[in-house]
Amino acid sequence: MTQSVSSDVQTSWAQPAGLRVLFLTEMWERFSYYGMRALLVIYLVNALGYSRENALALYGMYTGLVYFTPLLGGALADRYLGQRQAVVIGGLIMVAGHFAMAFEPLLHFALGLLIVGNGFFKPNVSVMVGDLYADKSDPRRAGGYSIFYMGINLGAFIAPLIAGTLGEKLGWHYGFAVAGLGMALGLVQLLRGQHLLGRAGLRAHQTALTWADARRIVVWVSASVLSVAVVLVAWRVLGDWYGTLSSLTRGLLMAAGAVSLLFWVAQPDRTSEHPPLSRSDWGKLAGILGVMVFVVAFWTGFEQKAGTMSLFADQQTDRNVAGFVVPTSWFQSINPLTIVLLAPVFSWAWTRLDRSRFALSDVAKQGWGMVVLGLGCLLMTEVQALADVQGKVAPLWLAGVIVIFTLGELMLSPVGLSMVSRVAPSRLVALMMGAWMLSFAVANYLAGSLERFLKGTDWPLFQFLALTSMGAGALLLVLTPLFNRLMGLEKAST
Repeated sequence: MTQSVSSDVQTSWAQPAGLRVLFLTEMWERFSYYGMRALLVIYLVNALGYSRENALALYGMYTGLVYFTPLLGGALADRYLGQRQAVVIGGLIMVAGHFAMAFEPLLHFALGLLIVGNGFFKPNVSVMVGDLYADKSDPRRAGGYSIFYMGINLGAFIAPLIAGTLGEKLGWHYGFAVAGLGMALGLVQLLRGQHLLGRAGLRAHQTALTWADARRIVVWVSASVLSVAVVLVAWRVLGDWYGTLSSLTRGLLMAAGAVSLLFWVAQPDRTSEHPPLSRSDWGKLAGILGVMVFVVAFWTGFEQKAGTMSLFADQQTDRNVAGFVVPTSWFQSINPLTIVLLAPVFSWAWTRLDRSRFALSDVAKQGWGMVVLGLGCLLMTEVQALADVQGKVAPLWLAGVIVIFTLGELMLSPVGLSMVSRVAPSRLVALMMGAWMLSFAVANYLAGSLERFLKGTDWPLFQFLALTSMGAGALLLVLTPLFNRLMGLEKAST
């Protein structure tokens, strides 16, 4: 069990001092992730000779699994490790994965390490932010998550400029290696800043991490590395059989595994003082999972940004600006830069709105975010048509689409993280944060595969995404009162 105890030390903006530690930890981890991701598709196409379709398929599988493994990582943290220890284990595995990316023959092994490491890291660092606040109704909580989200996007902004430029200009291995260095810096500053975290991320019997915990951490890291190797060998053996399964069957198998895991962890632990989940708790779980289904439509459109839109920037955007050829990866910095600039504005606006008679529930905010993303997809449809006629378009067109996507993200993503941390039963909060990220897993897989699925139909990719995103957003707005009741959010309007 994780105890939520706020640090006594407060920063100048009245947030727990531990938020600064987690801000920097997540900033460096996102630097490593987005630095590698900004290079991945164009590396596969331009350096390894992958076809466009195969590169997008591998990208979709990688990013999908990156957001699938947090379900298991959250469950292990809730039951055995505690969030803080899980974050350190995940960070060490990801450091190894990033450095392995610098060697072409280790591509699949490196991606496997990054997938597993992220599973330990991603849900648990987000849960630790909520642990900084002793009271779930603490009004600073939503603002804290908005600030934390700025850390995510500060790292994502810097990453393509540094890792992307090094990779494209000096050599791919330089870009991948500097991403690993960023993850290592994040771990160092987390361990050095433990005294500011209070008991955030610790189980009842745990104390702050010391060298005495090193043996257990090394065992978990070693077992994870070995597991990746075993899975790759098994894939060689079973890959042909797996390839015969339909996409629907694969999705059902993954969903069955996820639901089984959820029910296993939801059972009362005999060593815990927690009673079985109440009817109200099950309602909250159902509400979170229900909203998660709708969120898939948003992320499927949004994640085109690093796939089809990255190839669009590389091949159909005029990147020559006053004689300087803008690296393709730099377009990946537009989204996080917009978030860093606008997140404080959104945090202020939500606070003002929530105190007025026009307050929106977290569910309604996410519904409107989907509608905004759909508008961006409509604009991208026109930009793609213009590029097909002219050959290349001005970079401001693509930049404008990315900014609209970002406005939708600001209405959905930090709000969703705050909602899960506040609504989920305390002993399942890391698991449910992992389950929430399962929507990203499904969406990333769809994002990488959708172009192939739509081939031969009359649907342009972004026109299809506009319809699904706005349709899902409108339906979620209609169902908002139901989800509010399930999650105990009735006080907010729709």
